[in-house]
Amino acid sequence: MKTKITKMIRPNCLGFEPYVAGKPVETIKRELGLKTVIKLASNENPLGPSKKALKAIKDNMNKIFFYPDSNSYELKKNLSQRYRLPTGNIFTAAGGDEIIELVAKLFFNREDEIVISKHSFVRYGMAARLMDSKAVIVPMKNGFVHDLKAMAKACTKKTKAVFVTNPNNPTGTYNTKKELTEFLKSLPLNQFGVKPLVILDEAYYEYALVEKNYPDGLTFLKDNPNLIVFRTFSKIYALAGLRVGYGFADECIVDYIERTRPPFNVNLIAQAAAVASLKDNEQVKKGQKLIKKEKEYIYKEFEKLGIEYIESAANFILFNVSPLKGKEFFPLLLKEGVIVRAMDEYELYDWVRVTVGLRKENEIFIKKLKKVLKK
Repeated sequence: MKTKITKMIRPNCLGFEPYVAGKPVETIKRELGLKTVIKLASNENPLGPSKKALKAIKDNMNKIFFYPDSNSYELKKNLSQRYRLPTGNIFTAAGGDEIIELVAKLFFNREDEIVISKHSFVRYGMAARLMDSKAVIVPMKNGFVHDLKAMAKACTKKTKAVFVTNPNNPTGTYNTKKELTEFLKSLPLNQFGVKPLVILDEAYYEYALVEKNYPDGLTFLKDNPNLIVFRTFSKIYALAGLRVGYGFADECIVDYIERTRPPFNVNLIAQAAAVASLKDNEQVKKGQKLIKKEKEYIYKEFEKLGIEYIESAANFILFNVSPLKGKEFFPLLLKEGVIVRAMDEYELYDWVRVTVGLRKENEIFIKKLKKVLKK
């Protein structure tokens, strides 16, 4: 019976490899018999959420028997005020992952080509495969930076969309305002007589703001109706467990996303916490300050150890563990109670990504790293 049922599954979903999420701390403690574990694998904000967000969560707990506002009115209104854009240009979703799938389900077909940079977020390629579209992978430039010129040249009449992550996960690198401007201008028309969609993923936007020449994707919206910019409350706002993201696009695109998204996709508590978070600028400043300071500490420690790393505009650092492979290094550090992320799924087999934590967490990471390297 099971074999017969699988015959009904869409061919491109057969053998589909799921996204492998990191295991929770409690699971690692239980499996390895460890008393203390620090998680530096999922790019979460170690400061935790704003006190204003926590208060909003508590204040709204007695309302959870109601469905949430399906239109996220208060959240959109606050985003509109923050970014000075009409609410008609704003949509919300259950995290950035849902935004990627909403766009894919709305636009991608079997005959379409989707241009993606090598070593960029794996969910883009997964979205293309889910819709049976062709993922066209473009190599990065030296320094693990998106080669936007090559990505534009890779576009054909069949190109429906191009994904650009700025800054990129897992490399932490970013493209400048000049590079993005030239890229958007250089895109050729496709078979529909328009430029391909550009989905600009700015999940780490707030962290990257402190970097020189880092561009705000919203400044390109007016002149590029093919542009979709999205961000999240999972990173600097530390609401990863509530799953709330938001995007900006032309009113026409937003209209169709609103038509096709699931109703009530952003839950009541998530909406309240996100609105409160937007009103706490000090929380963002604290996050930016912490990560900048702690990245400098980790960089110096890496240099002392002779470890190659990539300078990051986000809250994580990619570093080289050769002669070990990432999948060999990961369990060694895990046994020491530190969770990081091996990069095999990104075809970066000699590399590992570590989330920047609090100083005491980073010190433990460096201490355990030295221990593992001596073995």
